[in-house]
Amino acid sequence: MEYIEDEIARLKKEKNAVILAHYYVPDEVQEIADFIGDSFYLSKKANETNAGTIVFAGVRFMGESAKILNPDKTVLMPDITADCPMAHMITPGQIEAMRQKYDDLAVVCYINSTAEIKTYCDVCVTSSNAVKIIRKLPQKNIYFVPDKNLGYYVGTQVPEKNVICNDGYCPRHNAIDPEYVKKCQHDHPNALFLAHPECPKEVLAMADYIGSTSGIIQYATESPEREFIIGTENGVMYELSTRNPDKKFYPAMEYQYCINMKKVTLEKVRNCLRDGSGEIHVPDDVRCKSLQALERMLELAQ
Repeated sequence: MEYIEDEIARLKKEKNAVILAHYYVPDEVQEIADFIGDSFYLSKKANETNAGTIVFAGVRFMGESAKILNPDKTVLMPDITADCPMAHMITPGQIEAMRQKYDDLAVVCYINSTAEIKTYCDVCVTSSNAVKIIRKLPQKNIYFVPDKNLGYYVGTQVPEKNVICNDGYCPRHNAIDPEYVKKCQHDHPNALFLAHPECPKEVLAMADYIGSTSGIIQYATESPEREFIIGTENGVMYELSTRNPDKKFYPAMEYQYCINMKKVTLEKVRNCLRDGSGEIHVPDDVRCKSLQALERMLELAQ
């Protein structure tokens, strides 16, 4: 009998496919991926790949971004229902109202947004490049959508800008409780607290380091310290432990799992490769408009 990992490897070769996996999907899916990373890294890999088929082990906005950047490639999602709630916490009407209200306004959307929302925005960003890109924009006023927590953090890093935040949030990061973090710090007094900027500002104020998922991994790997409290989705523990088997990592909150990311399984990866299921389609008019925001991100992030 063929093991599922071997079946995936065979199908991947037959279909000329590449598997991109986000740090938050289950460990066993990360193990079989060609590239593992955060949204920005995976966006770049989707743009660079020569494979004819991209299997995106993540949530829907990631598959949409890959399709926008690669219209001639087949983009498959192992679970087409895996979605990001925050991506839907902003509407075109809200953006249009803000453009009417402010002169000299740039609308900046977090990559965690729908393809439609990207068509209304000037540039796309990720948590790893948002500060760098916004600092380069000529506009004084920045409407940051959809994440209020990342928007708040960016505002603290670019005080020369007027950053106006939408009221969206990541349900997982937003649920991280300062009191639980405080208890964690009490229980592990030698541990540094590394937090994702999608966390609430009260949590960020307690952090020794604030950064994207890849930033957290890099910081923990390069640090001489041996213990860390991790303020992001617990799927990142796989990569942290793989790179640093001699270090200890503690979650800032128990059960800190994105239910949508966890919908992605080995069986579903195999099925979409075998059957061509979960294909992402983006209408041409939406793709062309949203492409401008993604391409500007790749350009300004260099």
